[in-house]
Amino acid sequence: MRLVLLGAPGSGKGTQAARLKEHLQVPHISTGDLLRAEVAAGSKLGLEAKGVMARGELVSDAILLGMLEDRFSRSDTSNGFILDGYPRNLAQAAALDGLLGRMKQSFDYAVKLRVATELLVERIAGRAKAEGRADDTPESVRTRLQIYNNQTAPVIDYYRQHGQLTVVDGVGSLDEVFTRILEAISSGHEVG
Repeated sequence: MRLVLLGAPGSGKGTQAARLKEHLQVPHISTGDLLRAEVAAGSKLGLEAKGVMARGELVSDAILLGMLEDRFSRSDTSNGFILDGYPRNLAQAAALDGLLGRMKQSFDYAVKLRVATELLVERIAGRAKAEGRADDTPESVRTRLQIYNNQTAPVIDYYRQHGQLTVVDGVGSLDEVFTRILEAISSGHEVG
């Protein structure tokens, strides 16, 4: 099973990805983790990314796609993967489709965890307080969520138009949300 997890910060993507990884026996690939690992390993792409980040710039789609291609070529992805943090925009969604097509791998679903904005603000603010981070005020969180929604709305529409989107209610216990995700990917329909 090849899945993309979509959801705003605080929607539970990371938590559910860890559970799905165990259940489906496929790797969880977080582009943020992948980027940090490549930089730490000193790979060609990692060194390129390190230079970009040192200049305070965003890592290009081409670098991220190169890292994903390398990661997808490893044997542990032969039965699938759970991709988290990519694609974040329409160009990345199209590039991912192109990459998987070149690698002769099919794509199954984009799973979007749906959580109301006010609950996301509450979750992130609570997490920030617990971690002692003063920068995550409710106002800054709302701004970040609006930017996220503006950037990812086209990605959600892209997967909907391709018949690959399933939307799951991300509110409830960890087990309830996990069960909804499993039902959605087995049936291909929205759950919750």
